[in-house]
Amino acid sequence: MIATIVPARAVAVETFGDPPERIALFPEEEAVLGGSVAKRRDEFTAARWCARTALRRLGRPAAPILPGERGAPGWPAGIVGSITHCDGYRACVLARETDLVTVGIDAEPHAPLPDGILDAIGLPAELDRIRRLAAQTPRIAWDRLLFSAKEAVYKAWFPLTHRFLDFDEADIVLVPDGTFTATLLTAGPVTPGGPLTGLVGRWAQTDDHVFTCTAIARDAAPTSTAPTSTARDAAPTS
Repeated sequence: MIATIVPARAVAVETFGDPPERIALFPEEEAVLGGSVAKRRDEFTAARWCARTALRRLGRPAAPILPGERGAPGWPAGIVGSITHCDGYRACVLARETDLVTVGIDAEPHAPLPDGILDAIGLPAELDRIRRLAAQTPRIAWDRLLFSAKEAVYKAWFPLTHRFLDFDEADIVLVPDGTFTATLLTAGPVTPGGPLTGLVGRWAQTDDHVFTCTAIARDAAPTSTAPTSTARDAAPTS
């Protein structure tokens, strides 16, 4: 599913269960896990399988993928990427840094957020748009999709800034056609295309999961977004 929403120049690898083959972790990766519980080990190992498969498709050898600052994955030189995992799903998206400046992906269970979470993460305008979207298309968990889009934006933001982006520092507009925009409400970094004021992304959903992705192409013009008032409108995962 993630391959349907990532840029054409990116490589996406996903697994909805255990990977089709077992891999041996690098010693440095084993050291990161230490005495982790089985669930954490399985998530970590499956994500590394996705990452190694994506690296191979880019013509690059396998390498240790270690969590760095705030848990963000450390990629080999010349590579940008993002990892996500949730119950029943793991994925990695990679690209050459000559093609993409950054990319962020996220997957979440397709179910409403726990009580109180939406109010904690949503801006007033976002909450209003989510209510209208939910009234129009109740089969989609729009609140969970909003959370996922904010996570994807953060994962794209952090490698450029090494700064935390709070939930109230990006205004997300979800559009039923499978796209979204994010207007940054804090000063963004300067990218090859100019100062970053916003990002655009895509989303998809199945009965079990929602998926989001945002990226900046190396040759892209600066993005400027402005939320509309109509209904059409945590740390990086390692």
